[in-house]
Amino acid sequence: MLILTKATVKNPKILEVRQLPRKFFGRVTVWPKGRIGATRYLRIVAEFQALRYSLTLLPLIIIALIWTNTALPLSQAPILMLLIIWWVEMRLLRVPASKRAGLIDAAEAERGLDLLKVQARAVLTRIAAGRGMRAGLLHLVVEQSELGLFAPLTYVSIQSDDGPKVVDLTAQEQEVIRTHLFQSPLDEGLLLRINQSQNIFLRDIPFEARTISAHARLAAALA
Repeated sequence: MLILTKATVKNPKILEVRQLPRKFFGRVTVWPKGRIGATRYLRIVAEFQALRYSLTLLPLIIIALIWTNTALPLSQAPILMLLIIWWVEMRLLRVPASKRAGLIDAAEAERGLDLLKVQARAVLTRIAAGRGMRAGLLHLVVEQSELGLFAPLTYVSIQSDDGPKVVDLTAQEQEVIRTHLFQSPLDEGLLLRINQSQNIFLRDIPFEARTISAHARLAAALA
């Protein structure tokens, strides 16, 4: 999970918002600040469509280099290249439509989404109460990559109608998200299976600040 706020990304201009919810996958590249490790770096790089296409067609290039007599026929077969790219992208890297229903039981998927809503609202309650908000609408947006062959890549942000904007989060608020958003039995892997089964990869949980209870406000003040 990558929490997106100005303090966590190298390219904060990507956080600019025109309408809510702000979508990131397929539109911008997120570069986290700090050391992220080779595994996470490669996972982010895997989102580069041009790179995936190049790697997909690499076997054809190798064949053309080894057997030069095939170079001309291969270069004149764009339909073949498009079919290979389509098969890798839609059948290998993503879950085909015919297999989505079998990924997870419908009732389990609904329970998982209910948990996400409950835990997201608990996070938003803590953050909004900690800020002393009395009004306004916040959104906790959880977006995942569609590439199911790889480990889940999840972007989490809090977005506000006031702007609209992606909210700048303090280190303490980021820790609230890390600690309370994904709690057993809900984790990123389960959410990805739910998203793949429904072919929905962005979840937007809205929260009205005026609904915060007096107890939650008192707990935030004591904290």
